[in-house]
Amino acid sequence: MVTESLEVTSSPHDYPPSGSMHGTQLRTLHVEPPLEDPTSEAPPNAFSAEGPAPLTRRVKIKLMSAGFSFFFAGTNDGSLGPLVPYMLSTYNISTTFIAVIYAASFAGWLVCAVTNSHLLRYLDTGAILVLGAGLQLLAHVLRPWGPPFPLFALSFFIASLGIAFQDSHSNTFVSTVKSAHRWLGFIHAMYALGLLISPFVATAVASSTPNWRLFYLCLMGLGIVNIMFVAVAFRDTLRVLPQQTEESGSVARIGRNKAAMSSIIETSKLPGVWLLSMFFFFYLGVGITAGGWVVEYFVTIRNAPLPSTGYVPAGLYGGMFLGRLLLAEPTHRWGERRMLMLYIAIVFALQLVFWLVPDIISGAVVLSFMGFFFGPFFTTGVSIGSKMFPKKIQPTALGLVFVLAQAGGSLFPSLTGLIAGRVGVQVLQPILVGLIVAMGISWILIPKVPDCNE
Repeated sequence: MVTESLEVTSSPHDYPPSGSMHGTQLRTLHVEPPLEDPTSEAPPNAFSAEGPAPLTRRVKIKLMSAGFSFFFAGTNDGSLGPLVPYMLSTYNISTTFIAVIYAASFAGWLVCAVTNSHLLRYLDTGAILVLGAGLQLLAHVLRPWGPPFPLFALSFFIASLGIAFQDSHSNTFVSTVKSAHRWLGFIHAMYALGLLISPFVATAVASSTPNWRLFYLCLMGLGIVNIMFVAVAFRDTLRVLPQQTEESGSVARIGRNKAAMSSIIETSKLPGVWLLSMFFFFYLGVGITAGGWVVEYFVTIRNAPLPSTGYVPAGLYGGMFLGRLLLAEPTHRWGERRMLMLYIAIVFALQLVFWLVPDIISGAVVLSFMGFFFGPFFTTGVSIGSKMFPKKIQPTALGLVFVLAQAGGSLFPSLTGLIAGRVGVQVLQPILVGLIVAMGISWILIPKVPDCNE
């Protein structure tokens, strides 16, 4: 979820600031905001708006790094659902306490949204990405050793903050390259691949060892690879942005802070930001609520055996992985707005089948098809956002969209846990139906943007 920084260079720079190509590599330029009007310029690592950047070798390496970072984030998010029953047993807590984990995850995204505009003015893209990767690694270091529940929940705040920094800037970066819709489909397919693989590994470790937390050792290893990969791929922007010294230094710092606040204010005035955020709010609410509670639902309501049921979310995420790979091109070709409306209608019908047919196998199959048609939702939303928002505030706008999306991804699973603690986990089904309807209505309200093949 990324921005690439613009720095004074005397040689071509072959990573993509938001538009860089006219058949050749871009010579990027970094210019400090003028002291007399510090809010008049985009942040130093904002993108230009000339056109998509060419796919040079260095850009492709960065795209691979972005894809791996999404895969790593997916392994973190995909493991929560299968491990919920083990968390309840180990910590001797009710489903109400699982809401604390989702709230901690949301807090991480909220902190990212508040600090992102300021961070952009002090750290270049590579530094922000490494910071995000480091925070994720720290979170996984805290988990395997049997920490008390408050510290365990805190680790989800740290992980989400790291994911927010890394994914938000990766999204912005990828949205600026040539054929961005395909590359956005790729990185989000990698996230879905992480979601797919994680339940298999988490369930296998939890069911075959006395300590289910050992699963997080696997994520520690991936975290080390992630931080090394991003440090190498984005080494040209792995730095603190230069600041002026003496008297002009204090003025420059004030200018940067004012520019950051100006960017936030300008972003908040765009109706499209709030409308797109509302769509993502309900979309992540559906996906994370379903993936996080479906195992407990099958075990409690449909009396499914725990070890094998832990693999059910993999069907949902496997469908999502295939959908992001196979539906990206037809969605782009035949019109993003109409195709997503069609997918929402299909998902709604499948959800009714999941609710009304009380069979474990059919429920698992239906979830897989729901995941398939869910596949292109996030990518398409990011693509529309990249066309809807001005380039100079795009990182801030997308960051706000993502944090409000995570609000839905944290609020609705938390509410499901709170209500389930009182009336039972069967409340999952009507909640999912309501969220899908709200998602469809919010998609209709999003303003039309150019180049959507409508």
